[in-house]
Amino acid sequence: MAAELKLTNKIGVIVDSFGIGVTEGLKKAREVGADGVQIYAVDGEMDPAVLVGGKRRELRQVIDGLGLEISALCGDLAGHGFQDASVNPQKIEKSKRILDLALELGTNIVTTHIGIVPEDRSSPIYEAMQRACRELSEYASSLNAFFAIETGPEPAAHLKSFLDTLGSRGVSVNFDPANMVMVTGDDPVQGVHTLKDYIVHTHVKDGRRLRIVDPKQVYGYLGYEKMDHAAIADMASEGGGADFTELPPGEGDVDFDAYFRALQDIGYSGYLTIEREVGHDPAADIAKAVRFIEQYRGR
Repeated sequence: MAAELKLTNKIGVIVDSFGIGVTEGLKKAREVGADGVQIYAVDGEMDPAVLVGGKRRELRQVIDGLGLEISALCGDLAGHGFQDASVNPQKIEKSKRILDLALELGTNIVTTHIGIVPEDRSSPIYEAMQRACRELSEYASSLNAFFAIETGPEPAAHLKSFLDTLGSRGVSVNFDPANMVMVTGDDPVQGVHTLKDYIVHTHVKDGRRLRIVDPKQVYGYLGYEKMDHAAIADMASEGGGADFTELPPGEGDVDFDAYFRALQDIGYSGYLTIEREVGHDPAADIAKAVRFIEQYRGR
């Protein structure tokens, strides 16, 4: 079926997955055949408070010189996302500065996790998340930009119901099919159609659910435990602690023929960005994933 699909989407990779720093990671992204990159911009050399003035221009020149684009920055501030009203003002402010940086670097998308959206709309946690996301959505919309929530912590239908309350599309979706398969057991293909009005960025990632797991055990929850994405990555690469396992694209339970067709059906024209929890040879691992997508582009 892959031969029947002629995707025109550009291919992205997450620079940080190479584990060699931003500058060398950008060079490696070009080597493996990517069109663009996603970069974490929360701390270290990419922290908006560190990457200032001429440093931003220099980075943009490096990216342009390699013939790359930035598909998105990653602005995941960890903790409980925006569940804790007491820390939201600081997180909102930093999220805005990350979006400002993104725009200077040539992308209008910042991906993030906001925490699991509660089922109970009357709960304080739901209210805190809604208030924070409304402010972020208004800010992003004023700049023709997006904060893109990664799918996985809750079913697509519930995420859509939350997004529908925000009043604008400034908070939208970074669609990750593997998270849905591995954690909630939700159908990514139906999820694409459910969230079609909000999808602005996507991940190409695969995996398998090994047993039913409470999403709180994976993503954390206020009063339960903190989100720890480094631990999640370790779990995925080691078999998911018997809950789930992240796998190379095409080797897990994501039906990529159907997933890519669904993206094509809704008219999605943005990046297909590889998120791969790599092993001992990151470049080879990511290059293999690039080749996997290329078969759908008719190369």
